[in-house]
Parts: sequence; structure tokens; C-alpha cells
Amino acid sequence: MASQERVEAVTKGTESWRCPKPATYTPGTCELLRVMMKESKLTNFQQRHIMDTMKRGDTLPLQCSPTSSQRVLPSKQPASAIYLPPILAARPHLRPASLCQASGAYSREPFRPQATRDLEKEKRRLQNIFATGKDSEERKRKPPPVQQEDSAPELDRFEELVKEIQERKEFLAGMEALGQGRQYRGIILAEISQTSKQFGKFNQHSHLEGFV
Repeated sequence: MASQERVEAVTKGTESWRCPKPATYTPGTCELLRVMMKESKLTNFQQRHIMDTMKRGDTLPLQCSPTSSQRVLPSKQPASAIYLPPILAARPHLRPASLCQASGAYSREPFRPQATRDLEKEKRRLQNIFATGKDSEERKRKPPPVQQEDSAPELDRFEELVKEIQERKEFLAGMEALGQGRQYRGIILAEISQTSKQFGKFNQHSHLEGFV
């Protein structure tokens, strides 16, 4: 009998060693763990896992995965850098003036006289000249004082007047060739008429010199 009791005691001790009793956590320990979990900013899954472990009386885990579905993803290898050759800046290619003129990309603008007078006033004056044959503006102007000049300056001025009239005739011919003669004909003819009146001074002086 004594030996049988010893065997039963040994058997019970072995079973208690093989199946340890569940651990019990005091309310203070549970509250401390809750505070520590909040301060550690654990996820909801981690907090539930720890609380379930405490309720079952199991030992607390040393590590806890953040989520139940988290898997370790293989690290992505950085893509190898692709080096492209530098783009050469295009240099501006300048063409000579002769090629630009030959291709028609450049053309000089025709000479255009600048209107420095009142066009409406000029139109009325020209209409008066065509109607009466006289210039009313010339009557209003005072005749310039007669100055004695040498013959050489008079000849120079005579040549200048001839040159001015010739330039205006050439300009008017060019405008008519371009189909714009009607736009400038009245102004150019008025200027030629005004310039031609200055020839009377030379004729008057030559007439007086003949009598002297």
C-alpha cells in the first residue's frame, strides 16, 4: 500500500509538472498593461492579442505582429539609373544678306514721305487751286524781304530746286508703277507747283541785271 501511494504521488507530481497552471494577473497588472499599450501606441490588433493572452492566463508574447494579415514583402531593388547622353544645344545659323534678298525673305520698304502738314488743309488748298487757278495761302503770306545775294549762291539754289522737282517726279512715277499714284499725286503736284514758283526770283533778278 505504501509503495502504491508513492507511485500515485509521483504520477500526480509529474502531471502537474507537464501541465502548468494558468497564470493569474492582478487587476493592477492588467491596468498597468493597458496604460503601457496606450503609451506605446500599439495597434488595435496588438492590444486585442495581449488582452486575450491575459484572459487565458498565458505568458505574454515577447513580439507581436502589427496586423494579422501583415506579410513580409521582399525588398524592392532600386532600378538601375539610366544615363542619357546630353543634348547638344543648337547653334543659330546666320544666312548672308545676299541669300535673304534672293529668297525674298528681306525687301527694302519703298520711300514714303512723312505727312508733316494738315492733310485736310492741303486738300482744301488744292481744290481752290484747281477751281480758281490761284493759291489763297500765298496771298495771306507776306512776301519775304528781297536780299542781295551773290550769283554763286543763286545758282546753287537753282540747282537744288531742279533736283527737288526731279526727285518728286521720280517718286511719283515709282508710286504709279506700284499702283499707289492716286494716293500721292495731289500732294506731290502741289509740292512741285510750290517749288516751281521759286524760279520766278531767278528770272526777275536776271531781268533786272540785264537792264543795269
